[in-house]
Amino acid sequence: MPRLRFIAKFAAMTELNEYESEMLDAVLEAFGIPDSLTRRQLLELFGGDEATAFSMVQILLREGLIAEAGKHGDYELPEKLILKPKGEKFLKEGGFTKRYQREQEKPVEVGGTLAKLQQQNMKLQNLKLSAESERDNLQKAVNRLQTLQYIWWGLIALALIIGYLLGHAHKH
Repeated sequence: MPRLRFIAKFAAMTELNEYESEMLDAVLEAFGIPDSLTRRQLLELFGGDEATAFSMVQILLREGLIAEAGKHGDYELPEKLILKPKGEKFLKEGGFTKRYQREQEKPVEVGGTLAKLQQQNMKLQNLKLSAESERDNLQKAVNRLQTLQYIWWGLIALALIIGYLLGHAHKH
């Protein structure tokens, strides 16, 4: 069932398009008089496509428009779904389709977006400054280690020369 998991996560993260909005409204309308849908009825509504049905149910649950009844696994459809009064009211007010149309009519909030971009720019500048500072500190550490390495090489060379001279002086 990993496909269902992916679809559920995907559905939870994305904005709904017009088709998905209409599908969700169709599911809400399908509840009818007893205000409930069985698992079988739901699958019939989606032509047996459990993955799509599951993702639509997750959206409706997240919105608080329906409730689950009966046993089911983590990534399976419940035995029964019940339409909440909030769901009925939402549908009467135009449902997801109306919400989608309102979203399309909204002017793009340039000011809000600009402020977000400026805030992100400040964060990135701060991040750049801290990275540069860290780079400088690391460069200083590398320079110190290189200096120490040169000193060690010098001491080794000096020890070799002294050893050679002492060894050569003992022979004479």
